[in-house]
Amino acid sequence: MEPDHLTPLRDQIARQWQTHGRELPIDGLLLTSVTAPTGPIHAVYRPSLCVVAQGAKTSMLGEQAYRYEAGKCLIASMEVPIRAEITRATPERPYLAFSLALDPATISDLLLERDGRDGASAGPALAVHAFGPELVDPLCRLMALCDRPRDIAVLAPLIRREITWLLLNGPMGPALRQIGLVGSHMARIGRAIACIRESFTGQLNVRHLANLAGMSPATFHRHFKAVTAMTPVQYQKQLRLQEARRLLLSDSADVARIGYAIGYESPSQFSREYRRLFGAPPGKDGLEIRKGLAPRIEA
Repeated sequence: MEPDHLTPLRDQIARQWQTHGRELPIDGLLLTSVTAPTGPIHAVYRPSLCVVAQGAKTSMLGEQAYRYEAGKCLIASMEVPIRAEITRATPERPYLAFSLALDPATISDLLLERDGRDGASAGPALAVHAFGPELVDPLCRLMALCDRPRDIAVLAPLIRREITWLLLNGPMGPALRQIGLVGSHMARIGRAIACIRESFTGQLNVRHLANLAGMSPATFHRHFKAVTAMTPVQYQKQLRLQEARRLLLSDSADVARIGYAIGYESPSQFSREYRRLFGAPPGKDGLEIRKGLAPRIEA
């Protein structure tokens, strides 16, 4: 059974889903409602708070599994490619969840309000925590603004700031501080990750990435893997293959051309690595995607 304090949040998610679907009129607030367990879902998590109000989900970062259910939430403090599955959902009790984007500038500003210097080591980019009842009210108020669109521009930033403050001062604070501290190892790894994302089809230069992070190549490699559970090369490969999957949504997509477009020089290597990640060769997987077998689920 789901905790009683989640009832107002479940009701809001279900109601707003019926009205708006996945994307709410509040920037960075996305809903998920699923009536059956899913197969693997591949996505990129951005800095966000993901809360499950009903059902259960598992997200994989590298080989590390993060399991969370109603009453739990996941903090993503870095952009990372993941593999996820919804593990508990029925038509009578659908999986209900949402994700709320976290703003690094707001976190940095509120860290100054704390009047303290909080350290932040480069821990994993994902973390699971209990979801405290103190967060239910502001999150419900934020979603309720969808019924009053004139109020969104003025009130949504204030409520989001309140939510961020509560997160910083709770058990999720250390994960958020990794986002907001400009000079932390996490922030420096973040600069390197942004560089990989901007040019993931090109040749990877680890020494250049290490210089961006202000670290030696060995230190950079160690901190990068601590955060993402992947090497820089593995991270780039995940981005390339997820982009290939997106491109396969086109009926006219040519598999070899897509492989070249994302940086592969060998169509056979592209097909082999694609199959290893997604469980099917690109052509077959593309057909299944176009049949609607790969839902978009951010929360």
